[in-house]
Amino acid sequence: MKAVILRAPPSLDKLDIVELPPPPPPGPGEIQVRIRACSLNFHDLAVAVGALPVAPPRIPLSDAAGEVAAIGEGVEEFVAGDRVISTFFPTWHDGPPSRSASFAATPGDGVDGFAREIVNAPASWFTRQPRGFSHAEAAALPCAGVTAWRAIVVNGALKAGDSVLTQGAGGVSLFALQLAKAMGARVIATSSSEEKLSRLKALGADQVINYRSHPDWARLANAYTDGVGVDHVVDVGGAGTLEQSCAAARIGGHIHMIGLLGGPQGAVGPMHLLSKQLRISAVLVGNRRHQLDLVQALEATGVRPALDQDFPLDRLADALRRMQSGAHFGKITVSVAP
Repeated sequence: MKAVILRAPPSLDKLDIVELPPPPPPGPGEIQVRIRACSLNFHDLAVAVGALPVAPPRIPLSDAAGEVAAIGEGVEEFVAGDRVISTFFPTWHDGPPSRSASFAATPGDGVDGFAREIVNAPASWFTRQPRGFSHAEAAALPCAGVTAWRAIVVNGALKAGDSVLTQGAGGVSLFALQLAKAMGARVIATSSSEEKLSRLKALGADQVINYRSHPDWARLANAYTDGVGVDHVVDVGGAGTLEQSCAAARIGGHIHMIGLLGGPQGAVGPMHLLSKQLRISAVLVGNRRHQLDLVQALEATGVRPALDQDFPLDRLADALRRMQSGAHFGKITVSVAP
């Protein structure tokens, strides 16, 4: 089978396409999955360029979709031919975060990932795909989709009539926009690109803000909510955006911190948080139960992920370079087994 291996020292030039022997039949409790598609996350890029420490050689990529080729003894949830998707934290099945919510078990990080044609893994590492989804669409869900769902629905208890501010045009932000609109919320979306702002409007954003033209974009967010502020901010910038996110949120609002694209260090004083009684939740993907609930919600609402370009497996480095450039809108996908 074909696979990609990240060599040491990690860099986009050290992603080698190789031929590996296919795995044996699945063992007890395992399924064998023929991987059809993967999607990219900034986590994958961080691993590939050495920003997150891994122990090469490593097969990268955490998110995958495919078909069950065979089942091992004792597996009852799946049968051969089922369409499945991976989970980002394979050992975090339910409940609050614990040691199971660790990169040590995340495919493409602590263990080998899905940039390969066939994999054997415990059945609990996968869930079913939403009905009617392509493999590429389904592969977009495990990290970005589950993160958005856990942030605004599980942690934020989003309800119809709420207001949500999203940042940028990456996978999490677009899922948050689409899910919020499907659930009756009002969405303000930000980007530095006028072209992307137009596409955000087409996806359903009620108002859009160019944060490059308006670096004090919180002022506009407050104006769009009649001076009240938004109920939810999906913050992907971390230190680079947190001050404005706090200013855009209403008193008692909820900031869902899901990224560090603006850097790891910042200066938001506690008085800024206390005076508005803000809730800040750090969201690092979610558990298997969250993914099962998301799949059901997508089938009920008809929300489909926004996809960017698709690349063949032997051009994984080019796919990651597109992500690195920031030119993408939605999820970049990788076709694996034909």
